[in-house]
Amino acid sequence: MARAKELDLVKISPAAVPPVCKIMNYGKFKYDQSKHEKETRKNQKATELKEIQLSAVIDANDLNTKAKHAARFLDGGDKVKVVLKMKGRQLAHPEIGMGIVERFYDMVKTVSDMEKKPAQEGKSITMILSPKK
Repeated sequence: MARAKELDLVKISPAAVPPVCKIMNYGKFKYDQSKHEKETRKNQKATELKEIQLSAVIDANDLNTKAKHAARFLDGGDKVKVVLKMKGRQLAHPEIGMGIVERFYDMVKTVSDMEKKPAQEGKSITMILSPKK
């Protein structure tokens, strides 16, 4: 039947009993399939990990500005890594840094979900935020 129609006989499911075959133009099928894959790759957006750096002695206005930047990144679909770097005597009081990071999260929690809770890693406290679903 395939030769009579000048088409190809293609096995769709060779593991089935009996094997399932389809009569089609295989070249056109492969072309349409590659075109569809190209279209889906074009529509995908890779999420980036943006970084916001804070310090233990940041002022309220600076914190508001950083929160606005983070909200803009999150609205764009990117993840945000918040890093608070501590120096010298600030290392003796990590609870101050944790308070600042938590206050920062309170400012952006309407547009974000906390993916990784704030944790101290050496001289810095890090937290990762993802866009709200």
